[in-house]
Amino acid sequence: QVQLVNSGGGLVQAGGSLRLSCAASGRTFSNYAMGWFRQAPGKEREFVAAISRSGGNTYYADSVKGRFTISTDNAKNTVYLQMNSLKPEDTAVYYCAARPFTIATLKNEYPYWGQGTQVTVSS
Repeated sequence: QVQLVNSGGGLVQAGGSLRLSCAASGRTFSNYAMGWFRQAPGKEREFVAAISRSGGNTYYADSVKGRFTISTDNAKNTVYLQMNSLKPEDTAVYYCAARPFTIATLKNEYPYWGQGTQVTVSS
């Protein structure tokens, strides 16, 4: 079992930046691949980014590629999502997620989830 706590959301103007954090506890952080997902009102939860246990592999949704960066700090048991050039369509609740070992992009493959943090981008 691993527990995840999201932080770092907020309100930002279009074109601005935010960094989300997700602190993990309970098990060896380096045994888990990590992902970020988001859910806008009335929409399904969608994949945003994922990173492998080693940090050597990353995947991004096409909608965020080139603007968002996922990274990990194993010493702090934390995964980050740096979001630049934010757009109003990025407005959503953002969730971090963890799964043992291998990287994945489907939400059903992640058994552990943070509580979510709201990101609102104004135009």
